Amino acid sequence: MIAGPTRGAGDPAVPEGPVDPAAVRVGVAASSRQEGDPAITLAPAPDPATRLPKDGPADPGLPLVDGVATAVSLERFGDTRARLTERAADGASGRALRTDVLLGPVRIDRAHGTRVREVVVDGWRIDVEVEFERRAVLRERARRSAGTASLGGPVEIRAIIPGRVVAVSVAVGDNVEAGQQVLVVEAMKMQNELRAPREGSVERIGVAVGDTIEVGDLLVVIH
Repeated sequence: MIAGPTRGAGDPAVPEGPVDPAAVRVGVAASSRQEGDPAITLAPAPDPATRLPKDGPADPGLPLVDGVATAVSLERFGDTRARLTERAADGASGRALRTDVLLGPVRIDRAHGTRVREVVVDGWRIDVEVEFERRAVLRERARRSAGTASLGGPVEIRAIIPGRVVAVSVAVGDNVEAGQQVLVVEAMKMQNELRAPREGSVERIGVAVGDTIEVGDLLVVIH
């Protein structure tokens, strides 16, 4: 349905300040994820296939992992083999930690709008999910707005993936029940029904049939 520190998969920390345009969110994809698996923010992205925007830093220096400069590098050997090397960020002596990695092809998770790549580390196969940090932040803010809504305050339903509005099922002033359909949005050739997260009255509708929506756009307000 369209609707800093290391984060657990089920307990994201949503930054409130500016988001680095060169940062990506990297985590274990749903197909491989177990409870407690962390996600990290990495800037700049290690893989040019993510097609970073041109407003990223010209001289990033050490990559930032959850905002901390980390002496880590990814060396590629063709399309499928790579080596991850981590050294002490302060240049202290000591043996670097090197890990050989096999990289599978990138595929698009159309349900979440993310890029997923199969990797094999020390014989363990893991699906890794990559998404621009700014999109991940908008998605989490949209989910948080729905999850923290109370009966006494308005609920904002925001888009968490881009798409096109194909149906508006309610009007301003309508009373709705929890789970009632309010919008239908077409995204990546699939129609997604948006349902009211709780009962209330439709206070505002921010879109119309045919509108194109982006991540974070306000769709409906229920009070």
